Amino acid sequence: MSFKVLIANRGEIALRAIRACKELNISTVSVYSEGDKDLKHLKFSDETVCIGPPSPLESYLNTPVILSAAELTQVNAIYPGYGFLAEDSNFAEMCEKSGFKFIGPTSETIKNMGDKITAKTLAEEAGIQIVPGYKEDIPDDEEEFKKIAKDIGYPIMIKATAGGGGRGMRVVEHEDDLISHAEITMQEAKNAFGNEKIYLEKFIANPRHIEVQIVGDGKGHAIHLGTRDCSMQRRHQKIIEEAPARNINKDSLNKTYEACVNLCKKIKYEGVGTIEFLYENDEFYFIEMNTRIQVEHPVTEMITGFDLVKAQLRIALNMNISLNQNDIKFSGHSMECRINAEDPETFQPSPGKITKMHTPGGFGIRYDSHIYGGYTVPPYYDSLLAKIITQANSRDSSIKRMISALDEFFIEGIKTNHSLHQKILHDDTFLKNKHTINYLENEFLKNGS
Repeated sequence: MSFKVLIANRGEIALRAIRACKELNISTVSVYSEGDKDLKHLKFSDETVCIGPPSPLESYLNTPVILSAAELTQVNAIYPGYGFLAEDSNFAEMCEKSGFKFIGPTSETIKNMGDKITAKTLAEEAGIQIVPGYKEDIPDDEEEFKKIAKDIGYPIMIKATAGGGGRGMRVVEHEDDLISHAEITMQEAKNAFGNEKIYLEKFIANPRHIEVQIVGDGKGHAIHLGTRDCSMQRRHQKIIEEAPARNINKDSLNKTYEACVNLCKKIKYEGVGTIEFLYENDEFYFIEMNTRIQVEHPVTEMITGFDLVKAQLRIALNMNISLNQNDIKFSGHSMECRINAEDPETFQPSPGKITKMHTPGGFGIRYDSHIYGGYTVPPYYDSLLAKIITQANSRDSSIKRMISALDEFFIEGIKTNHSLHQKILHDDTFLKNKHTINYLENEFLKNGS
């Protein structure tokens, strides 16, 4: 049977999806905004449809227009990628009701795992360790609220149940700040997510960010594809990712693997997903589950040889796929550097025309990007330009290969964080794998490294 898929995204993930579709002989339809008419992937898509002005709200987040494009072009399924509508349960439900296969989990799964409290409950029931906290409705009585926080133990983290991407979170060090910080977080959550509900959990002071990649067939079968270490972050946004995570307690890791797979089997998870943890003192603490492909998925592909995007398509379209844990073989170490269009010191976005550039290459180097010389980076979207990925037999060798790749790589015409990556890769703490999620902001950048 022949299939046609609409790609409801832009940039490098749209190009990545087209490549996977071509390998599976799937026809593609790419939607784009008026500000994205020069995107590279549009040249390789079988069909293209303009869906509106540059503003995401009027184009990539405009669900009626996207569904109209799907109907017009008579596609079988819609591929959401990451960001935009990828974890929107309402959009997934609209796809289902309109007769289009949403390439990802069911709308019910997205809704359940997108709500932080429900997700924590399901995770805990599957045997995953969660951060100590309070997940019931916050009481109106201030004294009762304070008692709950005191029982958890300061410092605590106030989180929006519908939060994500580093938004809707606030640390409270002392009881005197509890009420005001809660009110601010609720207002921010209402403005950003349309949901002011919050919950409390113990603030894990200096952890690493470790995540487990899973794949489920929607029928009760699931496997894991190992770990990634995403501890090099700024404002909860990942900058460098690695696979596998090194220096992890084996007993704790094996228990976590088993629990993650159990969760996915229990909820009959469909497609690829990532279960994220804080890791401190040999213990894993569940943060959330991302029900989509991750930006950093290439590092997992590089150490397993398992194509995650093709797996998404195969599972969604009922094409043949084998999910056998014994078939997954891990090899070496992989690393990814995210190249963003931003000032490397102030982190201000830097849209504009790329006048000249050169991409890296060579043995063990992968380059995922949608940009090219003469391309104008628009100001309306995420600043991600490219992902440089290396794979080698060891972490040290992967780092050396990345240093070489970054030395080859350059972009002129706009500012990028290229030089920041070069500095990080020569940093002693990073080289020794001693960094945590707080290191980049609290030490590396403050020390003027």
